[in-house]
Amino acid sequence: MKNLLFLALTFCFTTLFAQNNINTFIEEGIIYHDNGEYDKALAAYEKALLLDPQSTVVNYEMALTYFKKNDYKNTIARADMVLKKNDDNLVNAYLIKGSALDMMGEVKESIKLFKKAIRKFPEDYLLPYNLALNHYKLNQMDEAKEYVIKAIENNPNHGSSHWMLANIESAQGNTVQSLLANHYFLLLEPNSSRSLDAYNMLQQNFAGNVTKSKDEAITINISMSDDDDPFSAAALMLGLMGASNMLPENADKTAEELFVENTNSFFQILGELKKENEKGLYWNFYTPFFYDLAKSEHLETYCMFISQSGNKNAEAWLNENTEKLKTFAAWLKE
Repeated sequence: MKNLLFLALTFCFTTLFAQNNINTFIEEGIIYHDNGEYDKALAAYEKALLLDPQSTVVNYEMALTYFKKNDYKNTIARADMVLKKNDDNLVNAYLIKGSALDMMGEVKESIKLFKKAIRKFPEDYLLPYNLALNHYKLNQMDEAKEYVIKAIENNPNHGSSHWMLANIESAQGNTVQSLLANHYFLLLEPNSSRSLDAYNMLQQNFAGNVTKSKDEAITINISMSDDDDPFSAAALMLGLMGASNMLPENADKTAEELFVENTNSFFQILGELKKENEKGLYWNFYTPFFYDLAKSEHLETYCMFISQSGNKNAEAWLNENTEKLKTFAAWLKE
């Protein structure tokens, strides 16, 4: 009995010691990886594999490092080790393998893999986002839109999904839908490396269908859909607002004042156009949120907040109105 107890304790201590060593090697490898020392990272992970060749954590970290080295075959080999174990890190393994296939030019295989993964993990948001990205690269905009909307529905706080949707809708000439997605992206990401592009697109889409000739004639260009487009009325109102900005009575208003007024009108119009039977992301997610925002006391703060990447006046306004910004942040949490 004592011998059995001794053997059991020895096994427990040996297992614990091995696990501690594995964790040490993994942490060492992650540090090397983060510092861009990928060969040293792989050497550390190899030491961990000697203690547990089937570790899903180690194999996934190796896949990630191989991906950074542009070694996509080894990326896939390590990701497959994780997928065969069918234990932890499965979603991450699908993501890194799908990305590796994409980088190798095997986009169709990547699409098949992501669709398989989505069936297994329907509530994940990065899988449909990456699938949408593949379709986007192939210029398959309708398919890209379908899956990026699914990504947003699974995680409304994923800025990249809103940004992709804004670009898809802009490419398809759907100005109203592009504006809504872009507005939400800038709310989530007002001052990142992509924010200036988003801000410029927002400004262009807002008044891009209005021109003024040398003789002061204002022309509104509206592209009418053959279908019963529920956004056509909003698109027409955008044109009218853009034309109104050029009228003499608005000549003394600042760009910031006009932006706040136009944004308020845009959100109000959409809220009033919404019908009970309207469905989908635009009517059930974007429109109610922005309609409530337009009816609140925070619209000016919001407009300055999303403009900070492309408007120094907006940035200065935010620095001078920190209390309003705090109140707006509190309203968003409610």
